[in-house]
Amino acid sequence: MPRTVDKASAAPEGAAEQAPRSRSRLIPTPYLLIIPSVILLAVVLLWPIVQMVWYSFTSFTTRNLMPNQPGPEWNGFAHYQTLLTDGDFWTILRNTVVVCVLMVGITMILGTLIGILLHKLPKWFSAFVAIGMMLAWSTPALSASLVFRWLFLPERGLVNVTLDRLPNWLVGDGWLQYNWFLEPLPLFTILISVIVWQSFPFVAVSVLAGLKSIPSELYEAARMDGANAWKAFWNVTFPMLRPLFALLLVLQIIWDLRVFTQLYILANSFQNKDVYLLSYYIYQQGFTANPANYGMGSAIAVVMTVMILAVTAYYLRIMIRQGETR
Repeated sequence: MPRTVDKASAAPEGAAEQAPRSRSRLIPTPYLLIIPSVILLAVVLLWPIVQMVWYSFTSFTTRNLMPNQPGPEWNGFAHYQTLLTDGDFWTILRNTVVVCVLMVGITMILGTLIGILLHKLPKWFSAFVAIGMMLAWSTPALSASLVFRWLFLPERGLVNVTLDRLPNWLVGDGWLQYNWFLEPLPLFTILISVIVWQSFPFVAVSVLAGLKSIPSELYEAARMDGANAWKAFWNVTFPMLRPLFALLLVLQIIWDLRVFTQLYILANSFQNKDVYLLSYYIYQQGFTANPANYGMGSAIAVVMTVMILAVTAYYLRIMIRQGETR
């Protein structure tokens, strides 16, 4: 009986060793392709962060920018010690956290409710409303801030004029000359309104896209079990969109912690520290203080960067845990 020879077994031993060798030679190729991108990101992102951290440990001021002047002196943790013992810093940090929580909370709740509403509307009307909302989301921050400032200007702002014409027994008097931009409560109210007006469309459209990916059979089963709209949301919608909500929450926290343009335009270069946020405090210390203290501004920026990184790390931890449980 003729003996059959397996082609795979008949292959020379060198061929089996040649494949892993050739594969190992190709492994560095993807890394070589991404090296230019990594270098670009390091120059654009990493190097400014390294400079910021370095300046926070020095007494870098405008004097060090002058020609024939010595470089900034190393002062260690002096700026951080000053911040920890500065009552104004803790007030500004408290204002930043409170305002950020209100911005994020209102944006997430309003965006989720509108996203659910759009999901229940006819497709053509839902698309029409979504396009209108995205126009607000795409409006530049400078333009939106100027519009809201004009609305609340004393004597000629639409809001002041309207309130002044209402009966005094309903809203009181003196609204025509009222300045909304001097005290924390009215200023932060307008600031939160601007941010929410520009931010909730992104959340609403994202939630709408997520709702379209949920099978309708799940809601039908929930209705058969006697679940109302609230229970259906917590038992079906929220579990299915949990990663999406986590991502939107982290993005909103990062964006709202860094709010600067809106506050700068609304306050119009104010000097009252009671209405500062960390983003504006960095600008005030680093550029408008007399003398400008780049080291202190960098130290405050490091604190805010650590807060943002902590939020990002918490989000990544949640995502990793959810991936492990699946």
